Amino acid sequence: MPETVVADASATATDAHRAKRIALLGGRIPLARLRDLALVPAIVAIAIVGQIVNPVFLQADNLINVLQTMSEMALLVLAQTMILIVKKMDLSLESTMGLAPGVAAWLVVPAGAGHGLGLIPGGLSIPVTLAVGLLIGVINSVLIIRFGLNGFIVTLGMLIVLRGILTGISGGQTFFQLPSSMLYLGTAEWIGMPASIWICLALFAVAIVVLGWTSFGRSLYAIGGNVDAAKAAGIRTDRVLWIVIVTGSLLAALAGLMLSGRLASVASAQGNGYIFTVFAAAVIGGISLNGGKGTVFGAFSGILLLFMIQNVLTLAGVPAQWIGALNGLIILVALTISRITGGKVQE
Repeated sequence: MPETVVADASATATDAHRAKRIALLGGRIPLARLRDLALVPAIVAIAIVGQIVNPVFLQADNLINVLQTMSEMALLVLAQTMILIVKKMDLSLESTMGLAPGVAAWLVVPAGAGHGLGLIPGGLSIPVTLAVGLLIGVINSVLIIRFGLNGFIVTLGMLIVLRGILTGISGGQTFFQLPSSMLYLGTAEWIGMPASIWICLALFAVAIVVLGWTSFGRSLYAIGGNVDAAKAAGIRTDRVLWIVIVTGSLLAALAGLMLSGRLASVASAQGNGYIFTVFAAAVIGGISLNGGKGTVFGAFSGILLLFMIQNVLTLAGVPAQWIGALNGLIILVALTISRITGGKVQE
């Protein structure tokens, strides 16, 4: 009997030590931390190949260009990552990226010359853009959470609706003559780098901290893993889902504002087709479509890898019409390798 007591005490101490280690790591096990770095060797390899293909690749101007063009889509990846972790998905992010700044441009730019109405001053363009993103997120949340509708179908329908609205208000034209406030985030430089890059890195850094080391972040993983268990544990699941979905739409609106500023226009097709690359980057980065798995750093690595590959193909002189096909092939290969090396991360 004494031996049994000692064994039980030892097992209890071991379990307590393991639980303490997990708590100190923000609820993630050490193996998951190692998987965060799974794409780093691939990124290094692509950098080496790129430098061999064209010495321009590792020059500062080219790297900054890659990061700036990546920053807008990276915010969509960040939004989708949070949503996928809670076992939802939002296909409408790409249309939100177009419609939110599109509505602002429609109301702000001069009538006639810029295809707008010229109804409000340019200083209101950023608040209007974010307000449209907020409204879209609220509508999605009401339909998905309040009415319990399928998130895939809801956001697919929203994607089509938003795309149609943008085409309607723009008449299929491109809004231009944007006010300086709409151009700022896409053209300004902070400490020698475009503001969009700093904003992107800052938001990812905040997300890494929130999801990795806060109770709110652990709630996301708990909901994605088992929503009923999360409810039983006292997590206010509906509130967390509302925050995640609305935040995702706000990030998409901000991404649209950054893209519009860089291009100095809002096209009627802005954002179309982005969602495929967004999902690919998230899944390659270790985000599970079944929820509850993956990290923000992994997702960032995924989108960085894809844009580096695309840049290498461009510098190598690959015809533009073939880059899309090669990107798709690379995504499939990367997913296969990630599945093999990462165990059941993509489950």
